[in-house]
Amino acid sequence: MNTDSKKFDVIIIGGSYSGLAAAMALGRALKHVLIIDSGQPCNAQTPYSHNFLTQDGNTPAAIASLGKQQVEKYDNVKFLNGFASKGKKNDKGFEILMETGETFEALKLIFATGIKDVMPQIEGFSECWGISVLHCPYCHGYEVRNTRTGILGNGDYAFELAKMISNWTSALTIYTNGVSTITNEQLARLKSHNITIVEKEIKKLEHIEGHIQNIVFRDGTKSLLNTMYSPRPFIQRCTIPESLGCAITEDGYIKINSFQETTIEGIYASGDNTSRVRTVANAVAMGTAAGMAASKKLILEQF
Repeated sequence: MNTDSKKFDVIIIGGSYSGLAAAMALGRALKHVLIIDSGQPCNAQTPYSHNFLTQDGNTPAAIASLGKQQVEKYDNVKFLNGFASKGKKNDKGFEILMETGETFEALKLIFATGIKDVMPQIEGFSECWGISVLHCPYCHGYEVRNTRTGILGNGDYAFELAKMISNWTSALTIYTNGVSTITNEQLARLKSHNITIVEKEIKKLEHIEGHIQNIVFRDGTKSLLNTMYSPRPFIQRCTIPESLGCAITEDGYIKINSFQETTIEGIYASGDNTSRVRTVANAVAMGTAAGMAASKKLILEQF
């Protein structure tokens, strides 16, 4: 295909870790690729990335920057900064319409668009998200081990999460932000591990540049706190896959098979939009798999 035109073998929507990994695999397979990225990664506030061999402790921005530099070496991969607003199927593949009105065509699509976390109505929460309000102990638990830690949650969800987080700290409190629905049996188990429950409604998190200092309640009282775990509900950042007919799981992820293929022929997805395992390392692995799968399908179809 002529890369000076607006036609490509594959268009990748999302140019963060998973999208870049997919582009590298495709670039090395000699396929002409367009990466469309709006520059809004979900971990923009996260200061450091962990549990990624060779990259442990580096900033997400630095990892993405190095990844882009390496992918840019493949002259059959092009980059476009912008927002993809719509997609549709045509006789040869797919069309992607940009917010600017431009249209690009491809035989295959890969969505590496991530998800968007839904923040609660608690002052200071979003400012601390990814810094001291965390979603994953495997990503950040080591760095905040043995600190005053809270879990924002209730019922079975909070109980199960408390069992996990107790591995990293013994100073653990569950904040239910209202009447607790934790059972008496669960309460006894928690008490045996010195895990307390606070049912007061939360007003705000006092923080310094995203680092929690205190949790403040609506009754005017406050408690010292350094770390909070609060995995959030989310929505898909990009609605194009669903508009093209891609199935969404009950948990809200794009449904894929073991080859990163969605339920629509020719459309692949990778990274946080498809998986509970929300790490940079996993996003890279899934992106590589998607790029390899899409390139293989193209090679065989064009033989």
